[in-house]
Amino acid sequence: MEILAFYILGVGAVVTAIVTVIHRNPVASALHLILTMVFLAGIFVLLNAHFMAVIQIMVYAGAIMVLFVFVIMLLNLQGEKWPPMTWKKLLVSFIGILLVGYCVIKIPGIFKGSILPMATQVTEDFGTTKVVGRRLFTDFLLPFEVTSILLLSAIIGAVILAKMKINKG
Repeated sequence: MEILAFYILGVGAVVTAIVTVIHRNPVASALHLILTMVFLAGIFVLLNAHFMAVIQIMVYAGAIMVLFVFVIMLLNLQGEKWPPMTWKKLLVSFIGILLVGYCVIKIPGIFKGSILPMATQVTEDFGTTKVVGRRLFTDFLLPFEVTSILLLSAIIGAVILAKMKINKG
C-alpha cells in the first residue's frame, strides 16, 4: 500500500513539475508549483519525516509561493504568445519523456543495488525538529542566510522594476 502511495505521489509531483515548466501563464505555473510542493510533502510523510512535510507546506507552498505570486502579479506578466503545439512537437516531447523515464528506471540497475544500502543508513531521529534545527543553524547557517538574502534581493528588484514600469506609464 505504501509503495502505491509513493508511486501516486511521485507521478503527481513529476507531472505537476512538468506542467509548471511548460505552462504559458506565469500565475498558473506558480500554482502548479504549489501543487508540486504538496506532492513532495506527501512523500516526506511516507518517509516518516512529518516535520519536513509540514515545513514543506508552510514555508515553500505557503510563504515563498505567496511571495512568488505577489511578485508575478506586481510585474503584471502576461502569458507568452507561443505558436500552437503541433503533433510533431507533441510526439517529440512524449518520446523525450519516455526516454527520460527509461533512463530513470535503468540507472539504479547500473549501480547493482549500491543505492539502497545508502538509503537505509538513516538515523532514528531523522527529520525531527531538534535535528533539523541543529543542522540548519550550525552546519548550514551560511547557505540559509545566503538564500534569504537572495530571495530578498529578488523581491526588491521586482518591486523596483514594477515601480519603474508604473512611473513610465
